[in-house]
Order: sequence, then C-alpha cells, then structure tokens
Amino acid sequence: MFPHHREREQPIFSTRAHVFQIDPTTKRNWIPASKHAVTVSFFYDANRNAYRIISVGGTKAIINCTVTPSMTFTKTSQKFGQWADSRANTVYGLGFATEQQLHQFSEKFKDVKDAARLAREKSQDKELANTALTIAAPQSPPVMCVNGPEDKLFRSQSADITLASEKERIKKMLSEGSICEINLEAELFTLQDSNSKLVAALHEANANVEQWKKQLAAYQGETERLREQVSELEAHGGQGPSELLKDELTQSLEELEALLKAKDEEIHILQSKKAEYHEMEHERDEAILRLREMEMRSSELERRIQNTEQTLSNSLEERDRMDTEIQRAIEILDIKIFDLNDLRQSLVKLLDK
Repeated sequence: MFPHHREREQPIFSTRAHVFQIDPTTKRNWIPASKHAVTVSFFYDANRNAYRIISVGGTKAIINCTVTPSMTFTKTSQKFGQWADSRANTVYGLGFATEQQLHQFSEKFKDVKDAARLAREKSQDKELANTALTIAAPQSPPVMCVNGPEDKLFRSQSADITLASEKERIKKMLSEGSICEINLEAELFTLQDSNSKLVAALHEANANVEQWKKQLAAYQGETERLREQVSELEAHGGQGPSELLKDELTQSLEELEALLKAKDEEIHILQSKKAEYHEMEHERDEAILRLREMEMRSSELERRIQNTEQTLSNSLEERDRMDTEIQRAIEILDIKIFDLNDLRQSLVKLLDK
C-alpha cells in the first residue's frame, strides 16, 4: 500500500498483552509498564537485517528490544512469559488473555531468534572478509602534524562540529517521527487484523441470515398453528386426553417462543457487529491518513538529512583542500627555515673570522 514505507521496518507479527518490567531494586517483583493491554509487535528492518520487539504506549516506547540469538523466552505460567534484555539491563514480562496467544508469541519469538542468529552469522562472515581485504590493502602514510595556519584549522573544525550537531539534531527528529510512525503502523496492523476477522464473521452471518429467516418464518407459522389448536381445544372444553394434549401443545408453544426470542437476540448481536465493523473501517481510514502524513514528514526529514550529509561532504572536501594548502605552506616554511639556518651558520663563520 505504501511502497516508500515498506523499505524501512515492517511489522511481521502483532498481539496484545499487559507489559511488565522487573523491579531493578529487588529483581523479584514485577512493575506494570502499561495500565491496560497494549499492542506488542515484532518488526523487521531490511536495511540492518535486524529484528525488534516494540510496544508503544501513547508517544512513549515501553518496549524497544533488539532480538539477539542469546535471548530466550520462558513461559512461567499458562498465560505469562518473560525474557531478559541485557542491553537494557532489564527483564520484560507479558501477560496474555489466553494460553493460545502466549503460545503464538513464544513460537514467533523462536522463529525471530533463529533468523537473528542466521543474520549475525552472515554479518560475521562479511566482517571477516572485509578484515582480510583491509589487511591486504597498502597502509596510508602517516600524516605529519606540525604547527601551521591555526585560523584555517579552527574554522574547519568549527564547521565540522556545527554540521555534526545539525546532523544529530535531524536524526533525533527522525527518530521521534519513527516512534510515532511505528505506533501508527502497529495500530494499522491491528486494525487490519480485526477488520479481516470482522469481515469473515459478517460473511458467515450473512450466509446464515437467510436460513435463519426461513427458520424463523417456519417457527412463527408453527406457533400460530399451535395457538389455533390450543384455542380450539379451549373452545371445545375437552377433558382427559384433550387436557394432556393441551398441556403438550402449551409446552411446545413456550419452547418455540423461547427459540424465537433467542434468534431475535442473535440477529441483534449480528447487527451490532455490523455497526462495529463500520466503525473499525472508519478508524482504519483515519490511521491510514495519519500514516501517510507521517511518511510525508519522514520523507522531508530524510531529505534534510541528505542535504546535511552533502554539506558535510563538501566541508570535508574543503578541509582536505585546506590540509593540502597547509602541507604546501609547511614545506615552504621548512625550506625557509633551512635557508635561515644556512644563513645563520654563514654569519657565525664570518663573525669567527
């Protein structure tokens, strides 16, 4: 749907759970990180070939964990599981509504951990190959540092510092925008999942509505017929077997009325689900609109970063040019110093004579 966004992180699995973190003091008690169940998602970054577990509450990321091959997800009860994040120096705990949700999250955690292990092995092989190439390449000559025109060097270093700070500021803005974008992406993923379930339920309900209407009409006809029979029996005022038949008809009539009431309640529930489906579609459209706005903002931030990097590249080229000029000036100064030293020695010899 959004090709520009799919080049970055994408959600590959989402669920809802109550998030907890271990008490850093006691290392035993759990501290709730969310007041209610929130969306917990696995994301895949194709550029970095990395997997992350992310959960956002409001505008704050309560889980931002990069999955590593050394991590292990442990089920501690039928609806609770935990894993340790050494980088964040904490332990996360998730409480699920059902045992099935816990099992699905545990299986996805294993799959992602295996994928992260394969990605790390490929990365290590690539690093070894790069290291071998670096060792085989000729070493650059050392740069001679001597006193030179300090004013040009100071201006070059100041430009580098300014550009670096500007680049860090823009990256921070992009990171903040990415948190909102990830939140919207997870929300959209959840809405799409709920939308699929509601569509399937509506299709099933629509398929059964006609059948239920026919059954309802048949039950209503049977009810009218039984009422007529009861009225006829009451009009004749029969005794004995007629009273027994009357009781049976009355019981059948009550059962049919109860069944009709149950069917009416089912139809009412289906109508309410249909209204919820339209509401979910409206929320999905709003989420898509917000996601598009965030993508436009991210594109603008990326453009600014590219401009800053280009400016930084130009500055580095200018610094290299200045270094070349400084080196040339140093060589001239060395020649002048040598000439002055030669002149001094000649003067000393003349004075000695």
